[in-house]
Amino acid sequence: MSKKDLVFIFGLTLLMGVIWAVGEVVTGIWIKVPHKFHIVWLVGIVAVTLAVSVWHSVIEDESGLKDPKKEKYERKKNKRKKQ
Repeated sequence: MSKKDLVFIFGLTLLMGVIWAVGEVVTGIWIKVPHKFHIVWLVGIVAVTLAVSVWHSVIEDESGLKDPKKEKYERKKNKRKKQ
């Protein structure tokens, strides 16, 4: 796991924690909701966090499969075609 992945996971966790806390405050003070809503809200936030994290890891895995030397060769080849 790279530093970039750790920073992404840490930032995502902080963001979702803030969203969860704001939702709890809003539903606790201004909007009257059933007591079970707080459990559903927590499960929803955790599910969204996990989904975004998995999606990000899949995107990162696909980018790691590309060979840097082959990409450099393709860029040079495309540059020559344009000229």
